[in-house]
Amino acid sequence: MKISYISILPCFLCALSLKVAAQQQPDLGTIHGSLVSDAQYTFVDSTIGAESRSEKILSNSYLQLLYQRGKIEVGTRFEIYQTPLLGFDPRYTGLGIANKYARYHGDFLDITVGNFYEQFGNGSILRAYQEWALGIDNSIEGLRVKVRPKKGVTFTALVGKQRAFWEKSKGIVRAADMDVNLNAVIPSLEKSKNRYTFGASAVSKYQADDSPTLKLPQNVAAFSGRAAFTREAIHFEAEGAYKINDPGATNKYVFNTGNSLYLQGSYSKKGFAVSGSVKRVDNMDFRSDRNANFNSQTLSFLPPITKTHTYRLPTLYPYATQPNGEFGGQVNLYYRIKKGTALGGKYGWQFALNYARVNGLDTTGVYSKITDSTGSYNYLYKSSFLGSKDKYYFEDFNIEIAKKWSQKFKQTLTYVYLGYNKEVVQGKPGMIFSHNIILESSYEFDDKNALRTEIQHMYIDKKNKDQDFGNWAMLMLEYSVSPHWYFTVFDEYNYGNPEKAKRVHYVSSQVSYIKDSHRIAIGYGRQREGLLCVGGICRAVPASNGFTLSFSSTF
Repeated sequence: MKISYISILPCFLCALSLKVAAQQQPDLGTIHGSLVSDAQYTFVDSTIGAESRSEKILSNSYLQLLYQRGKIEVGTRFEIYQTPLLGFDPRYTGLGIANKYARYHGDFLDITVGNFYEQFGNGSILRAYQEWALGIDNSIEGLRVKVRPKKGVTFTALVGKQRAFWEKSKGIVRAADMDVNLNAVIPSLEKSKNRYTFGASAVSKYQADDSPTLKLPQNVAAFSGRAAFTREAIHFEAEGAYKINDPGATNKYVFNTGNSLYLQGSYSKKGFAVSGSVKRVDNMDFRSDRNANFNSQTLSFLPPITKTHTYRLPTLYPYATQPNGEFGGQVNLYYRIKKGTALGGKYGWQFALNYARVNGLDTTGVYSKITDSTGSYNYLYKSSFLGSKDKYYFEDFNIEIAKKWSQKFKQTLTYVYLGYNKEVVQGKPGMIFSHNIILESSYEFDDKNALRTEIQHMYIDKKNKDQDFGNWAMLMLEYSVSPHWYFTVFDEYNYGNPEKAKRVHYVSSQVSYIKDSHRIAIGYGRQREGLLCVGGICRAVPASNGFTLSFSSTF
C-alpha cells in the first residue's frame, strides 16, 4: 500500500498542534462539522419514463470535520455514494476520504497543503469549486501559497492535480494570481470616492500526448486580466482571457486558441437600478484532462449571461453556457414606486425587467487542415467577433411586478418569454418558444402561520415545429408553522403533451422540519425529466417516481 505524504501531513499537524497546546495552555482548539445525506427510493413509472433500476435505494452523503486552533486549520471530508442519486455521474459510486487538507493562515503568509478550492477573478481560467446539487467537485490536491506583502496586495501560487471522482486528473495544474486594491496601496487614494482594483492570472496545464494520430500540445497555458471601478452608485468591471490551443474531447480536437471577454456595468440609487453585461466566448473549455467531458475536471468557469429562474416551469428550459463559442448580452432594470404617493398607494410597487440574448459565433465553412512535420493533421477555424443571427441559442424576456396589499398579504406577477435551442443545450433537435405566467401570493395569518401559493402556466408557441412536452400548468401550496415546520405540495400537469398518453400529473409533496442548524425533509412524488442548472452549469435529471429523504446538520 502506497502512503502519500500529503495524506498524512494533516494528521501530523493536528497531532503536533494538540501536543503543543497541551504543554502550553488548556486551549485545545475547536472542532466544527457538517453532515449532509440525500436519498431516493424509486419506482417504475412507464408513463413518465421512470425506468426499472437494480438498486432501489440511491444516496449521496458526506461528513465534513474541521479543526481550528489559532492560525492552524485541518479539515477532512468523508463521502459515500451508494449508489449515486439519479442524474449523478455513476463514476462517483464508492466511499472514502475525498478531501483532506491542512492550512496555516496568517496576515502575511497563507499556506494550504492537501485539497483546496480556488478562483481567480470571475473564474475564466481557474475556478476549482464544489456544487453538491450538480455533482461537481473539481478541487485541486497539492500546495497553495498566498502572500500579502502589504495591505491591498495578494499573490497566490499553486500546483497540484484535480479531483477526478475517486482518482486524480491526468494533468498537472500550475497557477499564479495577483490581486491589487489600489485604494489600499496608494495613500492618496485611501479616502477617494473612486475605488480601483485589478488583477492578473496565469494557469498552465501539463498532460502527456496520448493520441496515436495527432500531435497534441502537452503544455497549455492560459492568461487573464481584470479591472473594476466603483464610484458611489456606479460600478464597472471587465475581464479578458486568452488560452493557447488546447484540443480535447469537448471541442472535437480543434487546434484554435481560445479567448473570452466579459464586461459588466451598473448604476443604482434608492428605488432605481440598471445593469448590463456582455460576454463573448470562443473555444474556452479548459480542463486538466483533455479527454474529460460533462462537468468533470473543469478549470474554466464562464459567468452566466442569463437570469437564473427559480420558478419551476421556466426551469424546464434553462440555458447552459456554451464554452466552445457564444456571444450574448443582458440588461436588468429595477424600479420602485414609493409608498404614500398617488401611484404607489399605501405600500408602493416594485418592477423588475430583464432581457438576455445569446447567439453562436459564425464559423460556417471556414474549417481547414494543416500538416506539421510529423504528418499529423491539425484542425483550425476562424470565427466572427459578434454573434451570428443564424445561430440563435437562447432568448429570455421577463418582467416582475410585486405589490404588498396589506401587512399580511403580498403578491408577485411574473411573465417570462423563452426562446430555447434544444439542440445546442441538450443535444436534441428542436427550437422551443414558450410563454410563462406566474402568480405568487403569500398570506401571514399570524406571527407563526403563513401560506404561500404559486399558480403557473406555460404555453408553447404554435410556431414551433417541435412542441416538445407541450403546455404545462402548475399549482403549489406551501404552509409554514414558524420556525420549525414546512408543508409543501404541488402538481405540474403536462396537459398539452402531443402524446395523449403522457398528459399526466406530476404530483409531489414534502414535509420539512428545521431545528437550529439541523434540517430533515421527507417527500414523495414524480419528478419530470429535464435539466438542473446552477450558475449556468447544468446536469441532466431523468424522470423518476418515489420517495426522497434529505438531512443536513452543522455543528
